[in-house]
Amino acid sequence: MVGSFHVSILVHLLFIAITTLVLVWLLHFREGVAFNSSNKAKIFNLHPLLMTIGFVLVSGEAIMIYKSAPGKQRSLKVVHLLLHLVALATGILGIVTVFKFKKEEGLPNMYTLHSWLGMSAICFFGLQYILGFFAFFFPGAEMYTRASLLPWHRFIGMVIFLLSVGTAQLGLAQYFQFLGLFRSQEALIVNFTGLLLFLFAVFVALSRILPRYS
Repeated sequence: MVGSFHVSILVHLLFIAITTLVLVWLLHFREGVAFNSSNKAKIFNLHPLLMTIGFVLVSGEAIMIYKSAPGKQRSLKVVHLLLHLVALATGILGIVTVFKFKKEEGLPNMYTLHSWLGMSAICFFGLQYILGFFAFFFPGAEMYTRASLLPWHRFIGMVIFLLSVGTAQLGLAQYFQFLGLFRSQEALIVNFTGLLLFLFAVFVALSRILPRYS
């Protein structure tokens, strides 16, 4: 039978595939990325790059690290913590870049469902990270308290992860329509990115409920 370790291999492959598609899309079809540029589209392009690869994919890897990597519990906990820190940092930077883009273009902020869900995801993620850090890492709650908190920590973490994936899907669809894409290579890349993100979320969730080996 298939165990979570085997599923995690597929998740890693999806990580590589999605990263490749996003890089090809933004660097080849969308003129590249930059934090400061006279071409404002390059500033905006940092947003899908950071949010998709840094926030969504890295947080997915962090969720399943206990099932996908060998090592002692303490070591895996540190890796879990660091991966989530990377996801949080890139997520915040991704939010900053889109606000920067809209300010320089004179566009309004926070008026779409995508922006509402995205801000909710990053805020809940940050709160979950802080609470998890103090409860499970330093200084750490009492053993019985951690045992009672752990199922909720896992459940809320998965909800936030799925929220971030759904928000990314919504953002891709919104940008697809904004660009007026129809039947083209770029349209295929955007659609396949969304499809693979869905599969990534499915297999990350599956890795959490399966035993490590079977």
